[in-house]
Amino acid sequence: MTAISEKSSKEKSPLYFFLLVYGLSLPLWLLQIYIDNTSLPLNIPITDILAAFTPLIAACILTYKTDGRKGVSILLSRILDFKKINLQWWLVILILPILIFVFIYYLLYINNLPIPTNWTISIYTIPLLLIFFFLGAAGEEVGYMGYAVELLQKKYSVFWTSIIIGVPWIVWHYPSMLQQGRNLIFFIWGTLGTIAFRIILVWLFNNTNKSLFACILLHCLYNTGRVLFPTDEQNNPLVNYPSIHYLVILLLAIFIISFIGKNSFYTKQSK
Repeated sequence: MTAISEKSSKEKSPLYFFLLVYGLSLPLWLLQIYIDNTSLPLNIPITDILAAFTPLIAACILTYKTDGRKGVSILLSRILDFKKINLQWWLVILILPILIFVFIYYLLYINNLPIPTNWTISIYTIPLLLIFFFLGAAGEEVGYMGYAVELLQKKYSVFWTSIIIGVPWIVWHYPSMLQQGRNLIFFIWGTLGTIAFRIILVWLFNNTNKSLFACILLHCLYNTGRVLFPTDEQNNPLVNYPSIHYLVILLLAIFIISFIGKNSFYTKQSK
């Protein structure tokens, strides 16, 4: 059972969802202007911890409006719907982040770009990072994949659903990117790469029996990998060379669209 019933789906609106996410996030973005940067993983602005849960809050508000407490309970229960995932897709979820960062490392290496050699992250912090990023990914994906995606896929193809979600998703990240001092090149590549990652998430969602947990886990592992990737105080390759970082994700999305899921990407998911 999903959080979207046939009876209430007509009353639900992805547009209201996106507007509510932005409305809930706006006060946090304004507050961040007056807060100094912190030493959180990936230099995440501290208000982003709260902002990460605005999609979940928006989805719960809108679901409660149409389906009541039961609908919200069903929606939240999908965070742990890992039983939907078949064995081969568990392997996909675990291998994809490894492939992404191995190829990034390889491209940096063959282009003779500086790669820090010291691993600065303690192995004992990895479980904490996984918990931190799992919660953050759940905060986002409950809204984007638990609420918006199924509504959109009733009207649009898988590809266009991914774009419609991906564009406001990356724009939602722009205030954080500005706070972190990212340049125009980073914005361009970050936009392409983030939309491409959303394409991958929607593809994964549709191939894991619409498992929300699958999307949360992949999102979590990718963000954890970003922290674990070699870096030091002078050089963060994932930030300094976004054309390589996000190019790998973009090429992966293109490969999936062109060869693996080429037929399904241009059809609607009516069920």
